[in-house]
Amino acid sequence: MAVSDNTRGLILAMLSSLFIGTSFILKKKGLQRAAAAGTRAGVGGYTYLLEPLWWAGMITMIVGEVSNFVAYIYAPAVLVTPLGALSIIVSAVLAHFMLKERLRQMGILGCVSCIVGSVVIVIHAPQEHTPSSVHEVWILATQPAFLIYVAATLSIVLVLMLHFEPLYGQTNVLVYLGICSLMGALTVVSIKAIGIAIKLSLEGINQFGYPQTWFFLSVVVICVITQLNYLNKALDTFNAAIVSPIYYVMFTTLTIIASVIMFKDWSGQNASSITSEICGFITVLSGTVILHMTRDEEPATSTGAQVAVNESETSSAKLIAFVAGKEHDPHLIVYTDTISVGEFLQDRLLGTMETSRKA
Repeated sequence: MAVSDNTRGLILAMLSSLFIGTSFILKKKGLQRAAAAGTRAGVGGYTYLLEPLWWAGMITMIVGEVSNFVAYIYAPAVLVTPLGALSIIVSAVLAHFMLKERLRQMGILGCVSCIVGSVVIVIHAPQEHTPSSVHEVWILATQPAFLIYVAATLSIVLVLMLHFEPLYGQTNVLVYLGICSLMGALTVVSIKAIGIAIKLSLEGINQFGYPQTWFFLSVVVICVITQLNYLNKALDTFNAAIVSPIYYVMFTTLTIIASVIMFKDWSGQNASSITSEICGFITVLSGTVILHMTRDEEPATSTGAQVAVNESETSSAKLIAFVAGKEHDPHLIVYTDTISVGEFLQDRLLGTMETSRKA
C-alpha cells in the first residue's frame, strides 16, 4: 500500500519535533558538564565545544531540522508548522525527568497556552505564493517594506547585543531569545530561497549561477551561527522548560510577520482569518506571561538573594551554594529548588545561639 505524500510529511514533521525537543536537553546537559569543567557559555565560555554530549545535541538538532525541511517538500505548511509545537512538550517533559527542572501546574498551563496560540496563528496564516525562481525571491526581498523590516530587525539585534545583553542578559530570558528569534526569521526566508534554488537545480534549471543564491546562503550561515551562540547562552543561563516554549513562540511569531511583510499574504485574507490570528497572538502572549509568573513563584526575599539546595539520594537537603540575586547556581550540575536567604540566616542564627547556650 502506497504512503501518501501528506503521511510522509506528517511522519517527518513528528520525528523532527522529537529530535529537536530532545536536542535541547542533550545540549543543556552538555553545557552543564562544560560549566563544571570551565567557563560557562552564559559568560562567554566555549568549553562546551569539547563536550561530546553537546555535540550529540547539535547532531540531533540538525537531524530534526533536516527532517523538518524535507517534510515541507511532501506536506503543506499548515500541516507541518503546527507540529513544531510538539518539540516544546518533548523538551519540557524530558527536562522534568532528566534535568530535575520541575514543571509545575501553572507552567503546564503556560506551555499549553503557548502551543494553542501558536497553532491558531499557523492554522489561520494565509497560504503564501511559492516563488518560481531565486530571482523572484530577490525581487520580494528588495521591496521597500521588507528592506525596512530587515533594517529594523538588525537595529534591534544590535541594541540587544550591545546594550541589553551586558545589563540584563543573565536575568531576562527575552534578551538572548529575542536575538535568536529575530535572526531566525531572516534565516527562514533565506532558507526558502535556497530550497527553491536546490529544487529547481535538481529539475535541471541551475540556480547556483546567480549571485543572489550565494548571498542568501551567506545570510543563512551568519544568522544560524548567531542563533546557536545565543541559544546556547539562553540554555546555559535559564531553565530549559522556560527557554523552549518562549523561543518557539517568539520564533514562530516573528517568522509569520516576516513572511507576511515579504510575501504580502494578508492582502487576500478575510476578517475572520485575521481575527483568529489576533486571538492566537493574545493566547501566545498570555502563555508567555504565565511562564514568567511561574518562574517568579519560587520562594524569595526582598533582597532577591537565594540559596541553592541539592537534594541528595537520601532526600535530605544539603546546602551547596550561596547565590545573590539568582534562582540557582549556573555552575551546579543539577538545578533544584531554592530556600530563601532569610530562612538560611535564621537557621544559622538559631544554630549559633544554641551552640552558645551549650557552651
